[in-house]
Amino acid sequence: MDIQKLQRAVIDALEDVKAQDIKVFNTTHLTSLFDRVVIASATSNRQTRALASSVADRGRALNLTGITVEGEDTGEWVVVDLGDIVVHLMQPAIRQYYNLEEIWGGKPVRVKLLPESTRAASGGYDAAGSDEDLA
Repeated sequence: MDIQKLQRAVIDALEDVKAQDIKVFNTTHLTSLFDRVVIASATSNRQTRALASSVADRGRALNLTGITVEGEDTGEWVVVDLGDIVVHLMQPAIRQYYNLEEIWGGKPVRVKLLPESTRAASGGYDAAGSDEDLA
């Protein structure tokens, strides 16, 4: 699957469950294991689990195989591995403490995110959103 389409599907799945502070990083220059790291925050353990479920379900809908989810037991930090994209869903305090942006943040990817007010009003995502890599 095209990385841009998979990236958009992940972002849409996160926005559907109201993820906060979504960041996407290109990791092709750091590892051959995956192409993107997505980091997002949630306001509760329940929301991190719901976000993980949304992302995993979207991956399954795209016929991805080998999807793994770790950390659902506590819900403070849940990781969803979709193969080409690894998604970290974290409580704000955990996110601040581990600061994954510092590790993976060398090459941010510019993505179109819906403003909070638009997301709430539309109840969904912007299907016309475009993604552009920053080189």
